[in-house]
Order: sequence, then C-alpha cells, then structure tokens
Amino acid sequence: QAQLVESGGELVQPGGSIRLSCTLSGASLNFYAIGWFHQAPGKEREGVSCISTAHGGTDYAPTVRGRFTISKDTDKNTVYLQIDNVKPEDTGVYYCAADPTSIDCYLVKTIYTYWGQGTHITVAS
Repeated sequence: QAQLVESGGELVQPGGSIRLSCTLSGASLNFYAIGWFHQAPGKEREGVSCISTAHGGTDYAPTVRGRFTISKDTDKNTVYLQIDNVKPEDTGVYYCAADPTSIDCYLVKTIYTYWGQGTHITVAS
C-alpha cells in the first residue's frame, strides 16, 4: 500500500524560502497525481499545488501562483514544493496526497486516496 511522508517543515522568516518534500513508498510515483494541501490554524485544508507524474502538468491555487513551485524526482519517488517569498499566511501544516486514478491533477482534496501526516511551517521573524 502506498504511503506518503512529508518533510522539510520548519520555522522560516518572512521573505525567506523553504522546500518541502513528499516521498512515496510502496508504489511508483509514475502513475500518481500528487497534490499539496495547506491547513492554516483554524481553517479548512486547501489545495495549493499539484502535479501529474504521468505528463508533468501542474496547477496552482491563485493565491500562491508565482511563489510556489512544484516539481518531481521520479528516481527518488519524491515530489517537492518550493515556497519563495514566504508570508505569514503560509503558516500551517502542509500535507501531500496521492491519487492513483487520475492522469491529470486537481486541487480537490476529495479525489485523493493516500495522505501523509503533514509537515509544519511557521513563518515568523
């Protein structure tokens, strides 16, 4: 069974950069859509970015476009989320999720089957 493990969360200053990792085990990354979701304190979990490992297509939420970059390394079975110009509203838990049924990716949490435990980012001076 596929399992996801996120890493890379830490305390970061506003304006800084951080890269999160999502490693898939128990399956090949080549046949999954992978999404990153952000849950700010007291708020719903929302999709911020996703990637189709089948064709490399990506999508971003309008609020993060231009600051977030998603990428994949199929040799390492890992998807990355690079966050630049970090803002206080980026604080929260970041989850990655895998959908084994779609070639394309979507920022809709209900389509994803497998979820990681999350990694936490705190943006503060």
